Amino acid sequence: MPLETNTAAPPKTWDTTTTTPPSAPAPEPAPRPAPSGKRGWLGWLIAVLIIGGMAWAKMKYFPSPTAGEKGGGKGGAAGAKGGKGGGAGGPGAKVPVQVYVVAATRLSDQVAATGSIIADESVTIQSEISGKITSLNIQEGKPVRKGQLLFTINAADVQAQLQKQEYNIKLYQDQEKRQRTLLQKEYISQQEYEQSNNALLTARADLAALRVTLQKAYVRAPFDGILGLRNTSVGAYVSPGTAITTLSRVQPVKVDFNVPSRFAQSVRVGDPVLVTDEATTKKIEAKVYAINPQIDPVSRTLPVRAIYANKNMELRPGGFVKVNLELGETAEALQIPTEAVVPVASGYTVFTVKNGKAAIQPVNIGVRSDKVIQITKGLAVGDTIIRTGILSVKAGDRVSIQK
Repeated sequence: MPLETNTAAPPKTWDTTTTTPPSAPAPEPAPRPAPSGKRGWLGWLIAVLIIGGMAWAKMKYFPSPTAGEKGGGKGGAAGAKGGKGGGAGGPGAKVPVQVYVVAATRLSDQVAATGSIIADESVTIQSEISGKITSLNIQEGKPVRKGQLLFTINAADVQAQLQKQEYNIKLYQDQEKRQRTLLQKEYISQQEYEQSNNALLTARADLAALRVTLQKAYVRAPFDGILGLRNTSVGAYVSPGTAITTLSRVQPVKVDFNVPSRFAQSVRVGDPVLVTDEATTKKIEAKVYAINPQIDPVSRTLPVRAIYANKNMELRPGGFVKVNLELGETAEALQIPTEAVVPVASGYTVFTVKNGKAAIQPVNIGVRSDKVIQITKGLAVGDTIIRTGILSVKAGDRVSIQK
């Protein structure tokens, strides 16, 4: 068997005269240099901002359900399985509230107000003429009687003018007497006599004026009272209007206060007034003795004045007091807790319970205190109103009455 001999194929050659030899492979591009440090940090910052923005958008517009919502979902599912009741927080849930049943009660009509104490009489002692104080008989804080001399002003010039005028009057009297005799004998005319008589009358009028001026130099107490603190001393020169001291009558004292205009027709002279002194918290009883005929157009209140004997000096003028005015008593008044009344733009409302559901009922109010309010219109005896949980209740909500 002849042996086959494998001969290696000769290397392929290219005829450069007829065919173009293949080109050499393109060299690989050189790697880019790494970015500088500033540009690298800028890129990281942009990436962080983008990621943060996406996270914020997800939290704002696609929030994850909270544990309460999950529980509510479970409650809703349970409610769907259970029937009408629904789960906790579902649309069929009852709002827990506490209620009050309206009943007729006895009500003493009272108006609470604030007032101030004023003296029965009070005056600032002043001088009517200018001059130097020559004597001062003012004992500060001591009582004085009407007509008692308090101080005197130097009036030596007035006394001299008074004495001069007295001499003139004597002369004019003699002249008038002679002129009258001559007139009777028809030695002078009627006009001449009238001139002398007029001079006498004028002199007498001037004398009376000087006597009045002299009386002004002696200042006396105009009524019984207690002196205040004096503001001057002997020897001081004073002018008209200068305050020397004060004089006040504090037995009795007056209590000034205002009541709302809606009670204007209910206030009467002689109504009892319970006055509480802010300083001592002592309660005393005064009586209304004067009512202003006009309502104050600014505050829409009626000024009222009461009087109190103040025999033991319990009240001092200028003090602040609390006043409760008794306006009578109502036997069949409807009163409800203050927290049950809801003020609205059109007045007041309450929530009533009818057939297990809440309903809004407009009402009119009367006398009120810090605990109860009188209802004059809108409710009847036996009505059930909601007193707690009002902020959670809407009209038509089913309620669960809690004890």
